[in-house]
Amino acid sequence: MSARTASAAGPAAGPATRPARGRRACSCPLPLPCECSYTTLLRARLRVATAGEPLLRNGHVLTASSVLTAAFGALFWMLATRWYGPDTVGRSYAALSAAGLLSGIGQLTLGDVLVRFVPAVGPHTRRLVAACYGAAVACSAAVAVVFLVVVPQLAPELSFLQSPAYALAFVAATAGYSLFVLQDGALTGLRRPNWVLGENALFAAAKAALLALFAVWALGTGILLSWAGALAVSLTVTSLFLFRRGIPAHGRRHADGRPPARLLRYCAADYLGSLFRLTAYNILPLLVLNQFGAAANAYFSLAWVIAYTLYLAALNMGSSLIVEAAHAPERLAEHGRRVLRHAGLLLAVGVGFVVIAAPWLLRLFGAPYAEHGTLVLRLLALSALPNLLFSVAIDVARARRALGWIIGLQCAFCLLAVGLVVVLLPGYGLTGVGVGWLIAECLVALPLLVTLPRWLPRPPAASGAAGTAGPSAVSGLSGVSGLSGASAVSGAPRSARQAGQAGTVAGPSGGAP
Repeated sequence: MSARTASAAGPAAGPATRPARGRRACSCPLPLPCECSYTTLLRARLRVATAGEPLLRNGHVLTASSVLTAAFGALFWMLATRWYGPDTVGRSYAALSAAGLLSGIGQLTLGDVLVRFVPAVGPHTRRLVAACYGAAVACSAAVAVVFLVVVPQLAPELSFLQSPAYALAFVAATAGYSLFVLQDGALTGLRRPNWVLGENALFAAAKAALLALFAVWALGTGILLSWAGALAVSLTVTSLFLFRRGIPAHGRRHADGRPPARLLRYCAADYLGSLFRLTAYNILPLLVLNQFGAAANAYFSLAWVIAYTLYLAALNMGSSLIVEAAHAPERLAEHGRRVLRHAGLLLAVGVGFVVIAAPWLLRLFGAPYAEHGTLVLRLLALSALPNLLFSVAIDVARARRALGWIIGLQCAFCLLAVGLVVVLLPGYGLTGVGVGWLIAECLVALPLLVTLPRWLPRPPAASGAAGTAGPSAVSGLSGVSGLSGASAVSGAPRSARQAGQAGTVAGPSGGAP
């Protein structure tokens, strides 16, 4: 008898507790230690950890959506590099990057606003979503028109967008992409991550199919047209579900919801902060394009597409964190630390894989991409690890409505990242971009790591149900200012739904402007 079996076969256990030979207990009902395999025990523990807990479950689905989208995106650009030359690929990617940047500016970060407030507004959801849609479309179209007027000065390589047909398509695609992002936010706030997965899968599959069709027709603008066509298909299908089924069902389930107070103030602060982060993420291809031309930008852009997939894991887990904070704000610190541990493990595996397999991944797009992009891809992949801490800090600040931290953290990162890239790019080429980006991420993450117990304190030992922080865990945050301010949960205990509504009304206990 093994030591593990012998220790279990004591007087308290008895012969009846020993499982039959060859049987594997699926959930380990016997007193530990038992005869279950370690694989079985690990699976049981994962089931217990995630059963009925939407934080990780929804985060996993959102991350799976990003991974699937990235896989189809890699296929899309792999086909594009087979059917189009580096100059066309580089210009097309720069145009799509510009559309993404302008869409991010024009959508006013209302997608994040929907993630933050949709869970608590109940019957007011349709009005909130419609208002966000209208504002995002109007602003995105206006920003795109202004960009087309000044494009010869900002990005001469994109001057072809000024022709009437291209200009009209570019404005429509920019506004449409804003709606696409807002739909993801609305679906996430509704706790419908499966539809986010389906929406992004439909967009990616349609994009690849249309690219093949346009390549057969020998259209030089096939990359841009396939992207715009797939966007129209995805928007149509998802909007039908969202307004006919998703929103009405949410209103019935949460009939006691109320519209959020001080929404404009929150939107303004979140928008200002996100502009800094958005600029840092989207300006890199334009800097490379203007410094070294379309071919070098193609090599960098494909490396960035692969590395950014790792960033999406942190962003998606953060979205799930914000949604759950609206439902149970008293568990924000507990959930935040769980996201850091869980996403950190996933990212460590993903980063290790990308760093090792970088040349083979890029060789799928052609030998020149592997030759020029391997090192920058490895550097960008490594930067995803410190970015996790940065992203979670931003999401915690959003959940607590710590407006000053939302702005300050993203401003600091933008200044560091863009400044370092501008300095290093001329002398070190694409490698300089990767080094500058990695240094900027580390410089922002290091102070956050040192001060982690202050802005994300460990929950005290639970006195009630296991894994649930009581009122003491909430009041323990009220004495910490700024990013670690309490999320408007104090006084007598209340239900999760009532607490979620209160969290949308009152701000943090300090540090917010």
